[in-house]
Amino acid sequence: MFLNCHSYHSLRYGTISIKELVKQAVHFNIKTLALTDINTITGIYDFYKLCQDHNIKPIVGVEIRVQDELYYICLSRNQRSIGEINRLLTAFNCEGIEIPKANPDFTDTFVIYPLENIPEQLADHEFIGIRKDQLNLLIQPELKPFIHKMVILHPVTFTTPEEYELHKIVRAIDHNTLISKLTEADYCKDNEMFTDKKELLAQFYHESQIIENTKYMVNSCHFDFDFSTPKNKKHFTDSRENDFELLKKLAYEGLSKRYSDDNLQAKARVDKELGVIDQLNFCAYFLITWDIIQYSNRMGFMHVGRGSGANSIVSYCIGITDICPLELDLYFERFLNLNRKTPPDFDIDWSWQTRDIILEYIFEKYGKDHVAFCGTNVEFKYRSIFREVGKVFGLPKEEFDTLATKPIQEHDINSVSRQVYYYGKLLEKFPNQRSMHSCGILISEEPITNYSALEMPSKGFPIVQFDMYTAEEIGLEKFDILSQRGLGTIDDTVKLINEKRGIDIDIQDTSLSKDEARCNKFLSSGKTISCFYIESPAMRGLLRRLKCDNYKVLVAASSIIRPGVAQSGMMREYIFRHNHPTKFEYFHEVFEKELGETYGIMVYQEDVIKIVLHFGGLSAPDGDVLRRAMSGKGRSLSALQKVKDNFFESCKKLGHPEQLSMEVYRQIESFAVYSFCKAHSASYAVESYQSLYLKVYYPIEFMVSAINNGGGFYRTEVYINEARMSGAAIHNPCVNLSEYQTTVYGSDVYLT
Repeated sequence: MFLNCHSYHSLRYGTISIKELVKQAVHFNIKTLALTDINTITGIYDFYKLCQDHNIKPIVGVEIRVQDELYYICLSRNQRSIGEINRLLTAFNCEGIEIPKANPDFTDTFVIYPLENIPEQLADHEFIGIRKDQLNLLIQPELKPFIHKMVILHPVTFTTPEEYELHKIVRAIDHNTLISKLTEADYCKDNEMFTDKKELLAQFYHESQIIENTKYMVNSCHFDFDFSTPKNKKHFTDSRENDFELLKKLAYEGLSKRYSDDNLQAKARVDKELGVIDQLNFCAYFLITWDIIQYSNRMGFMHVGRGSGANSIVSYCIGITDICPLELDLYFERFLNLNRKTPPDFDIDWSWQTRDIILEYIFEKYGKDHVAFCGTNVEFKYRSIFREVGKVFGLPKEEFDTLATKPIQEHDINSVSRQVYYYGKLLEKFPNQRSMHSCGILISEEPITNYSALEMPSKGFPIVQFDMYTAEEIGLEKFDILSQRGLGTIDDTVKLINEKRGIDIDIQDTSLSKDEARCNKFLSSGKTISCFYIESPAMRGLLRRLKCDNYKVLVAASSIIRPGVAQSGMMREYIFRHNHPTKFEYFHEVFEKELGETYGIMVYQEDVIKIVLHFGGLSAPDGDVLRRAMSGKGRSLSALQKVKDNFFESCKKLGHPEQLSMEVYRQIESFAVYSFCKAHSASYAVESYQSLYLKVYYPIEFMVSAINNGGGFYRTEVYINEARMSGAAIHNPCVNLSEYQTTVYGSDVYLT
């Protein structure tokens, strides 16, 4: 009977989390429940799963409002229905097509109108909702003809009286006004909370037709969603078989270019990977990424394929990455294995100047009906909460700034500030607005509106209404299309050298820059200002302390500089062991065997997994839970705690001393957020070397390009001074010689 429930995904309106909404239904012994958030489907998939877990029949839908006016409530009769609703909202959000106030063009969706918006004609699937406090209105002659088309409407927006006040507060925030200036039309009625089902039905005892209509609607709604089936684009060609043949052909062609013909190890690795990729039906994912790279190459753009994708030799052979996994002993299983049921995740960087062109190609190539960015929920944050709530209560700026920056104990306590603090704490972690994921692109087989309505943020690319975690849960894996200024600097330098000196440099030929002798001298002395990822004072200090003079040490440095490693003390220990390889002992023989390359120190995500498996004796799935938690992809603290408990229990069975096990896990925990996978560090190290090569041999052109790309870690003046120290004569803008951007003639640099 509860056909109109709001969660806090009804932004700045609802006050109940999805979890709490279902918990309330369990408490009131409700067996059927509908989620109808305002103009969004954000929560329906989490809602569906939670209802299934508690033996509640889930009904999903959307409450349609335009400028706060309730038009109608839509309930999905089947899976096709949610697509109808999504396309209605998408047309409004992305194309500005007006939402009809009545009789939307639906065939699979129930529509419930409020009494305030009864249309002239009702279709078979359209009904009128009546609240228990509106029953006395049925004596009106104009309403009697509609009784046979009425259903019980009991909205749910909050769970307690204090949440009702919270609801008013978020409504005031939404209207940017004082809570005292809200009108009754701005917020919901004070009875929009769960009630006993029998008591609710008793209110309609004399209107049996309304009860029967409601039961009919409840029984007719069926939303069954298959989470196990991948929703990504299935094939790059016309079939799975042809996808595999094309990928195999491309991999072998790349193999002959990347390696010598007699490299049996590389060939065996390619064959092994192709078998796994085909068995898991991931060929299309590889080929779509390859296709994007091919377009980038045709356009003359630089890219960097990084992340765990660089663990794959197939990725290396077809040009997605430039990291040889054999050289660094990168194992493919970190990226993809037969136990993994979700597609791999490629992270591809482009210059900040060219990324939008790549995005436009993807939307054009694969169809705007099938491509969208992941969304993300921007939550109310601690400081902004008190400013928002403080404004609602009419506090002066100075006072709510104090509330936002100091604990409650450190300022004057009064009834208003106490209320601001109390309700502000309740708002923590509430979604405040939807935004665009920075890089995650979804490419679906079916129209993407089958799964979500789309919104159009200011950046001009549509987004789905759920985040990357929900996308993954329902079977949509993202392609990470990123941008950075470091690549822009490298690319612009190469072009500038060609323009001003007539010299062609193939900077993507890594043999040119990687482990080049003169570059290594600069590296070991920390002369790396303006070089990608290795220019900060901390990194330059680390390079000097390590006396870093080769690629593999730079790869390690790229990881141990991360805060998690540094704070745990492992960075300090790594430096000591690197400089004194005979003056330390390994924790345990497992550390010597598995982590000999890094002196027994866990430096990469892969190292942590090795220790979990080989020291802790845990299973691969447990290792994967821990890895995903470290990379930020795991959301379950309970699952992480379970792995921790299993780790100590397993260590005890294996006979490890408790103190040793605790120290090992302490090191593991230090990686919780900040650690790199080894392939990621290797990709960064290659780009660092490319930057360094240009800085060493073409310092003036490189600094000019750094200036034009907005610099890096330091202010622009630092890069100007670097150019001057490299022999450049710096000139103010000149009407005859200056260009749109800073430019160079010989050693003369003209600023803009």
